[in-house]
Amino acid sequence: MSPAPPGVLLVHAHPDDESIGNGVTMAACVRAGVRVTLVTCTLGEEGEVIPPALAHLAAGRDDALGPHRARELAAALRALGVTDHRYLGGTGRWRDSGMRGLPSNDHPDAFCRADPEEAAAALAEVIAEARPAVLITYTPDGGYGHPDHVQAHRAAMRAVALATPRHRVRRVLWNCLPRAGAESRLAALRAAGTGPFPAVAGPGDLPGLVPDGDVALAVPGGAAEVAAKAAAMAAHATQLTVAGDAFALSNGLAQPLWETEYYLLGEGEPVPQGARDVLAGLAEEAR
Repeated sequence: MSPAPPGVLLVHAHPDDESIGNGVTMAACVRAGVRVTLVTCTLGEEGEVIPPALAHLAAGRDDALGPHRARELAAALRALGVTDHRYLGGTGRWRDSGMRGLPSNDHPDAFCRADPEEAAAALAEVIAEARPAVLITYTPDGGYGHPDHVQAHRAAMRAVALATPRHRVRRVLWNCLPRAGAESRLAALRAAGTGPFPAVAGPGDLPGLVPDGDVALAVPGGAAEVAAKAAAMAAHATQLTVAGDAFALSNGLAQPLWETEYYLLGEGEPVPQGARDVLAGLAEEAR
């Protein structure tokens, strides 16, 4: 039997997470002929809505944000060139939980209340079918503590173990940002002026900060990959405002649009020093 072509599987909690954290990586993989599968765990029903004209979509009003965000995600994936997308357990199986401590955490379908084994088993089926060499998801704290990000991490790590008898994921990577590099970029944004945004975020507003020396892999984007990422992020117009090399969430605080994306090694085969892609150094049968 000939080796399967390489594959990368990303596990994200809500539409827009994939573009913010991994847009360059996904676009680079597509350009290199690497199979990319994205699994999104919820429709993002509890997100805050930026455009005033769409405020009625919010959970507290029409509760119609989920389908709208699904359309935004479809447009984002077209910009990135990704064609294999799944909602965990099927579209709408689990609902966006909202931020920790909100009443939305208690919704019976909230993802944070999902049976961990059910969620992991559903994801293990995707792993067994897609057969990725690499899986990408969040750090154990979800990057910034959002309960759905934490649950996505747990489901991903358990799914890797459950799928192993049928398919072994060779490397698990966790999204991160280097602390000193992030502080330097934020300082540069402040020095350049805030543009359309009222202020610049602080380090505490950025997810997944780690000491620079802990970063196992940096994936730089060329002009095409960065443009694809920016277009994908802009497609999530209810959640993001993109302006040049910066963007803001609903809080209006400018953050860098990261042209390079960073990863910790969660488990599996080490990343070679100086590597620039997520499949670097993997055994040939995984590629």
